[in-house]
Amino acid sequence: MSMECGVCFRHCRLEEGESGFCGGRVRKGNRILAGNYGKVTALALDPIEKKPLARFHPGSLILSVGSYGCNLRCPFCQNHSISWSEEALRLGEHARTITPEALAETARTWRGKGNLGVAFTYNEPLIGWEFVQDTAKLVRREGMKNVMVTNGTAELEVLEELLPWIDAMNIDLKGFTDRYYSQVLGGDRTMVMDFIRRAVSGCHVELTTLIVPGENDTEEEMEQLSRWVAGLTDGEGRVIGEDIPLHISRFFPRFHREDREATDVGKVYRLTEVARQNLHYVYTGNC
Repeated sequence: MSMECGVCFRHCRLEEGESGFCGGRVRKGNRILAGNYGKVTALALDPIEKKPLARFHPGSLILSVGSYGCNLRCPFCQNHSISWSEEALRLGEHARTITPEALAETARTWRGKGNLGVAFTYNEPLIGWEFVQDTAKLVRREGMKNVMVTNGTAELEVLEELLPWIDAMNIDLKGFTDRYYSQVLGGDRTMVMDFIRRAVSGCHVELTTLIVPGENDTEEEMEQLSRWVAGLTDGEGRVIGEDIPLHISRFFPRFHREDREATDVGKVYRLTEVARQNLHYVYTGNC
């Protein structure tokens, strides 16, 4: 009998040994586990601003770690080699395994070089949330910080498991229409909005919107998106959304969208001005 994975909206039903849509979760016996647990495809000491986080310990470095797999299908993914391409699955099978203890120790070792902690990034960390949680607990024990860069496509039960151990997140709010999320990205906008709504009441959150020509680049959509962000509240019901940073990034042709034009720089700046009518901190990226 098949078992249902409860991480995201897909609720994949898996038989023994079968992997989910994300490529990172697998059924073993009567459990569905993170098949990519500790499988590391990328490890680098990055500036915190690269996550991007503009208002969380600026000037710091952070040890960034990635695995493989993703539960979206963004056709322009810049990390497709470790996210959802065939190459990603092959790479994942041969990735080296790092224990949470070893990763936390590596983070501590680099503290003297300005390292703030660990960032779970590059692929989608939520599909391997168990490794994130196990590692984050050890990093916190070292007195260091945990950051997660995510598409926010997970059930709130997963977020509740992680939130006590995560200090900051950058969450993609990729657009503000259901059509874009479902037909282009293979995602669920409502799930991401619910995730953001809960996350901002539990840790420092910054958001990123990549502007793709002809998809999510109208001033009307940006006005709606930024107005929604501005209305977000903390756990006590106080409106805090105006102070949530939004990163508006320029698209470059990638992966299955190499035939597209890069986003016009002027368009990015115009949309930034639209967002600034609702938000205090709006940043441009890739310009």
